[in-house]
Amino acid sequence: MDAKSRILTGALGGAGGTLVLSGLRAAWRRAGLVFDTAPTQVVDRVEELVAPEGFSPNTRRVLAATAHVAYGISTGAAFGLLRRESGGMGEEAAVGSSLGILAWGAGWSSWLPLAGVHSPPWEQRSPKVLLPAIDHAVYGAVWGLIYAALTRDRQ
Repeated sequence: MDAKSRILTGALGGAGGTLVLSGLRAAWRRAGLVFDTAPTQVVDRVEELVAPEGFSPNTRRVLAATAHVAYGISTGAAFGLLRRESGGMGEEAAVGSSLGILAWGAGWSSWLPLAGVHSPPWEQRSPKVLLPAIDHAVYGAVWGLIYAALTRDRQ
């Protein structure tokens, strides 16, 4: 499979993984485990920098959803580019889960703290800091399952 096909397939997997991650976060929010997610924290920071008067609630929701989906799709596209060969469903779910945790670690320990969105995980005092690592592992596993299903006949 060529690079363009891997990127497109990875992006589709990223879209699916993002939907599942969003559903998982919604369930955790209803359970009282998660109140503020990285996309809303990014919107908070952008609002501080460019709109001190504040965004409307609808604008905040659209910006957070757009940021979340764009990040999930682009991360999935990058994962697809990294995969030269597709394995079976189990292998791709494991690889995807590992890549999802890697993406979480890279973002949460580098660009998000540098941008002033939040502190790095090792400075946070709540065990809830691990929830994003878990949901990114789920995102990656779903990415891997979708990627494997879409590339099964192309190898």
